[in-house]
Amino acid sequence: MAHRVPDLGALELLLAVARHGSLGRAARELGITQPAASSRIRSMERRLGVALVDRSPRGSRLTDAGALVTDWARRVVEAAEAFDAGAQALRGRRDSRLRVAASMTIAEYLLPRWLVALRAERPGTAVSLSAGNSAAVAQRLLAGEADLGFVEGLSVPEGLDGTVIGHDRLLVVAAPSHPWARRRTPLSPAELAVAPLILRERGSGTRQVLDSALSESGGLAEPLLELASTTAVKAAAVSGAGPAVLSELAVTEELASRRLVEIPVAEVPLQRDLRAVWPQSHRPTGPARDLLSLTRRGPGVG
Repeated sequence: MAHRVPDLGALELLLAVARHGSLGRAARELGITQPAASSRIRSMERRLGVALVDRSPRGSRLTDAGALVTDWARRVVEAAEAFDAGAQALRGRRDSRLRVAASMTIAEYLLPRWLVALRAERPGTAVSLSAGNSAAVAQRLLAGEADLGFVEGLSVPEGLDGTVIGHDRLLVVAAPSHPWARRRTPLSPAELAVAPLILRERGSGTRQVLDSALSESGGLAEPLLELASTTAVKAAAVSGAGPAVLSELAVTEELASRRLVEIPVAEVPLQRDLRAVWPQSHRPTGPARDLLSLTRRGPGVG
């Protein structure tokens, strides 16, 4: 039977298409690319021998067969969730702890309020948090040293599954005394590429996004300073050491108090996704699933 029945991931994708009426939005919800989503749908159609989705420029619509299969899929997924809930009840001891690994920006500026909310729902769960760059978070998850991770960057790290929980924007900032603070025109990509900047280390989500954004302009110049935490980068920029690239989340107070000023940049894509991640085929359960749910409640990030 296993070779005839689509896997749960494919069924969840079909349900997401039914909810959104769009393959692209369904893919974004599940944290996969649209080509990967299209491939899964085609594979499921081949396995079942029927067309499930009609695709058009206006969106994706279920066929009659697709609507019927979606009803069955919903029951299968609900049964799988019930099975998972039952298995959770057998893991009470393990559920008394939660190990979280998070990249610096999320650990410093978003996780505290999520963990406070989790404690209100699960007062008996002991939470440990390790903070590092996105590469370090992926390593901890793959080594079995964390139950749930949070990263910033361009994609889900290899070996992990994930879902987008919000969005963030990188800003070029400098102290008011820096010459850039008096510019009347935005920086060009070429100017930013050749400028010595205060940066996070390689492996951080911030560095990944900046490297990619400036790849067509010759890449980044040698950093003025390369520091291992958002707080250190921000402190160096406030001191007047030089311009820096930081998450908008990290500099809200400094911009409001004019200890830092934003330097406009033209034609450089500095948006990034914030993701929750976990090892492939190990969907979050217990307190990890509860924490993931909390990240999706209330106003979105970014």
